[in-house]
Amino acid sequence: MIVVTTDFVPGYEIVETLGVVTGSIVNSKHLGKDIAAAFKTLAGGEIKSYTELLIESRNMALKRMIDEAEKLGADAVVGLRFGSSSVMQSAAEILAYGTAVKLRKKD
Repeated sequence: MIVVTTDFVPGYEIVETLGVVTGSIVNSKHLGKDIAAAFKTLAGGEIKSYTELLIESRNMALKRMIDEAEKLGADAVVGLRFGSSSVMQSAAEILAYGTAVKLRKKD
């Protein structure tokens, strides 16, 4: 599956637009790690447990979006974007979205 942030795929033309596809996950860290992160904010620096959480969440949202595009028979997703929002104090949603398309190789 080709996934790009641009509205086109170099060397291909879009022959059909299948629609918007999304992938989403709401995740939170274990309370113990939240407490450790709170102490880390006092000293400054990267909060690695949150970085890891967001990387895992972004990858899962991306996978879910790709799975949805594959179910539609897409060759690619163009215009990939990520969004995030706070669902509650200790949980965040990561959203991946784009447009599923069919492609044809340019001559």
